[in-house]
This record gives sequence, structure tokens and C-alpha cells, in this order.
Amino acid sequence: MELSRVIISIVVMAVVTYIPRTLPLTFFRKKIESPWLHSFLHYVPYAVLGAMVFPAIFYSTNSIVTASIGFGVAVVLALMEKSLLFVAIGGVVAVYFVSLL
Repeated sequence: MELSRVIISIVVMAVVTYIPRTLPLTFFRKKIESPWLHSFLHYVPYAVLGAMVFPAIFYSTNSIVTASIGFGVAVVLALMEKSLLFVAIGGVVAVYFVSLL
């Protein structure tokens, strides 16, 4: 990839990341009293993260089956309250071994 394209991508990602953090500070000077708005702003990061991560999980391999198995292993490890690093490595290892078959 060209260096200029990488730099442009980094700048765009920085701006997109910076805007959601600064807009609430710009428009909401006082404490947010509305429970609905407070709840909405609380869950937005989780929704955005989910919207970015789930498609990446299922399209990261050439097969939806291997991606689903890796996702399943990661979910099981997360439900067993393992560390984030262990969950990520477990999912990757599961995908690797299933793709060997």
C-alpha cells in the first residue's frame, strides 16, 4: 500500500474517532439529566464496536464455517471468564486447526 494512502487512512480514522469524543463536550456543557440520552450515550460505544467487530469476524477467513467455530470458541472462553488475550488466542488457534482439516 502506498505511504500516502496509509497516511490518509490514519488521518481519517483519527478524525472519525475524535468527533464522537468532542461533540458531546461541545454541545453538552451541563450534566446530562435525561435518562434516555444518558443511556443512549452510554451504549453507543458498545453498539459501534459490535457493528465493526462482528462482520470482521465472519469475513476474516475464506470459510464462514471456520470463522463461526473460532467465534464459538471465543464466546465459550469469554463465558468462562478467561482473559482477553486468552480468548483471542483461543479463537485464532481454533480457526487455524479447523482450517487444517
